[in-house]
Amino acid sequence: MPPAVYLLGLAVFAQGTSEFMLSGLLSDIARDMDVSLPAAGALTSAFAVGMVVGAPLMSVLSLRWSRRGALLAFLAAFLLAHVVGALTHSFGVLLVTRVVGALANAGFLAVAVATAAALVAPDAKGRATSVLLGGVTVACVAGVPGGALLGQEWGWRAAFWAVVALSVPALLAIPHSVPADEAGAEVPDARSELRALRDARLLLTLLLGALVNGATFCAFTYLEPLFTRVTGFGDSWVPVLLALFGLGSFVGVTLAGRVSDARPVPLLTTGGAALLAGWVLFALGAGHPAAALVLVFVQGGLSFAVGSTLITRVLYAANGAPTLAGGFATAAFNVGAAVGPALGGLAIGAGLGYRAPLWASALLVALAFVAAAAGASVLRGKVRGEARRKVSGEARGEARGTRTPGS
Repeated sequence: MPPAVYLLGLAVFAQGTSEFMLSGLLSDIARDMDVSLPAAGALTSAFAVGMVVGAPLMSVLSLRWSRRGALLAFLAAFLLAHVVGALTHSFGVLLVTRVVGALANAGFLAVAVATAAALVAPDAKGRATSVLLGGVTVACVAGVPGGALLGQEWGWRAAFWAVVALSVPALLAIPHSVPADEAGAEVPDARSELRALRDARLLLTLLLGALVNGATFCAFTYLEPLFTRVTGFGDSWVPVLLALFGLGSFVGVTLAGRVSDARPVPLLTTGGAALLAGWVLFALGAGHPAAALVLVFVQGGLSFAVGSTLITRVLYAANGAPTLAGGFATAAFNVGAAVGPALGGLAIGAGLGYRAPLWASALLVALAFVAAAAGASVLRGKVRGEARRKVSGEARGEARGTRTPGS
């Protein structure tokens, strides 16, 4: 694996820490900003909305930039947004910085995915993707619990300053590690690549990714109040429990990276079924500390194993859009990241309790299975229809060819 891929994973680690760390900081932010817990949860949804809008938009805007220049510009903007977020005392300004940071994050991740895929062999996209997503899972293991610990000791702003500090080394190293674009390289055609979105298989994969990631974020965003108010763990346990989710995520994405290129369908079907069952079990057993300890690890692993495999399938399905494939994947997965926390917040706000996000996660995975079955049926129907039309056309051609003059 080229060293540049690991460097991009380091930058994704800093950004993943920012994206996930609010799970351990929501209560602190809500108290400091004098807003409700669901309102504080909107910071996660705002970040996800920025990612959704930013992924395709920033990908298209950066087509005429060099990949190295685009990565530097996006990472610098991300860093500055977190400086402002750490300094502000206005919830509205903080919300805006989350959107701006997300736009920059989306652009960086979209370009990074395309860059990593271009740097490896055509059949190694799954491994390259697992390295990038490994940065996110390491953020869950170390960055997110570390952010929660910083928040408990010095307030949530310290966690934002930590993200700034993590971003600086990657910003300084990119110019020396990411290869420059070849001179005279052809500028990609955005219109032709956007036409790839007409492909039914690609659209189905994007939908499944959005649903599965929505389930992940729906549960993960509200783990802190679940553990402290339902399971009965003290605040000091929250970083440990978040680290368990992250450790499971790292194991899941690493194993998926070794399997997803060669055997994606068995991984998705088996892993998806286990993921659905796990969310149901978690909702039922959330009041038991031992069950919660096991399931937070297992669900982290299953969520990222299935999710990273779907990202890899997007890269393979988007053959007609090699440059914007990363933007497609990033946008779809962050549709889920926006809808998931919003759905969980609505459930809590409706008085359904802190287990409700887990039930919502199970529902989203179940919907993914329904969508997969319906989509597969439609695709099979299209294939059969095309085959019949081809056979019919060949038969008509043969009939015309055998017709004799004057007949």
